[in-house]
Amino acid sequence: MKIFKKKILLSLILLLFLGGLVLGILYLKDVADYKQAVEEITFEEINISDVSDGVYIGEYDVNFIYAKVEVTVENGEIKSVNILEHRQERGKAAESVTDKIVDEQKIDVDAIAGATNSSTVIKKAVENALKLGQ
Repeated sequence: MKIFKKKILLSLILLLFLGGLVLGILYLKDVADYKQAVEEITFEEINISDVSDGVYIGEYDVNFIYAKVEVTVENGEIKSVNILEHRQERGKAAESVTDKIVDEQKIDVDAIAGATNSSTVIKKAVENALKLGQ
């Protein structure tokens, strides 16, 4: 009887280990897919003076990082970029990229060091917002 219990226990441990291994592999694949999606982001050159005055909402999602922004355009200039929602891994610092966008009046500004992926997603959300005003 003792041997039977040991076999069941070992079988359960092996099953849990294999289940954990499969989940770990799936998670690593999701991370690899997300990183590739961020690397493939490109920015269109948008002439801000061609964007009609208004307030525009844009968003962008790469699973692990999501940003939703509100962009205000007046007289051919970006007046403000407000982050409505930002789901990030460790990229809270990236939110200051919005100040660079307003200061430089362009989307493709330098990313915030240590928060490159979140910076990229926020910038893409801004681009998507501005496209609505063209």
